[in-house]
Amino acid sequence: MEEADVISMARAFVSKVDNSNIREDLNPYISAIDAKVKFEAMEEGASGLTVTKPNGKHIIVVNSLESEERQRFTICHEIAHVVLNLKSSHEEIPSYSIAKRHPNEICCDTFAAELLMPYKQWLANLPSKDPSLEVIQYMAKFFKTSFPATASRFATLSPSPCAFVTMQRGEVRYTARSASLRQVRAWISSGSVIPKGSIAYKLRLDGQNATETGEVSQDIWFENWEDGLDMWELSRHYAPTDTTVSLLWFDHEDLPENEFDRFGKQVVDDGGLAELTGVLEWSKR
Repeated sequence: MEEADVISMARAFVSKVDNSNIREDLNPYISAIDAKVKFEAMEEGASGLTVTKPNGKHIIVVNSLESEERQRFTICHEIAHVVLNLKSSHEEIPSYSIAKRHPNEICCDTFAAELLMPYKQWLANLPSKDPSLEVIQYMAKFFKTSFPATASRFATLSPSPCAFVTMQRGEVRYTARSASLRQVRAWISSGSVIPKGSIAYKLRLDGQNATETGEVSQDIWFENWEDGLDMWELSRHYAPTDTTVSLLWFDHEDLPENEFDRFGKQVVDDGGLAELTGVLEWSKR
């Protein structure tokens, strides 16, 4: 299933319920799929699951030992499995890890973000279009979501060139990009190592829980990218799980004007034909 399809289905689902108080109460979503939620202690790494009874009713079981932000995300993630009709493929991977995650799980995460942070409410309550630690923290508190989930949402909906990168154990696992970056094919490969010179690399090297913002070169992050251009990087490292996240952004004026043909290959300007001078330069008849 394509990401655009998931987003479209999530927004259609949201539009059919009263989500005016969704920051405090997820019951409109839960009732919409005829489900009930149970909280019980689960083993570490397990966030939740859904049991569907023969009569079609769904029981969403949520780990009571996890944070409120994580529990809310889990409920919406499980709702996504029901609405999208995608089988669960957790495969005993810890909840904080996205390494080797099944596409079904990634789709349900995207759906969950749309439910927790509805885009109309997001745009209406965003205090500034310019990213900053304060803005991300404000929106995370407003929607009761985690810092990574909020920063990823910011990047996806940003009108400016913006990307959110999730890294684990020193490798890139997932990148969310704004529409403007997708249009110019800005790319950061999954599985690539955290680039030297980045704020993320520095924080991970220090090995402590920390958050830092600074300027870096665009080409150290984006592949086959024009050099000489800078951007901002807001990075946070979680030492216990060796997870690092970075929010990258810059102004439209610093966006390379890349052109692509119908096959997705970048068109390189070779200067075109030489200017006519009236002098024929053939070396032979």
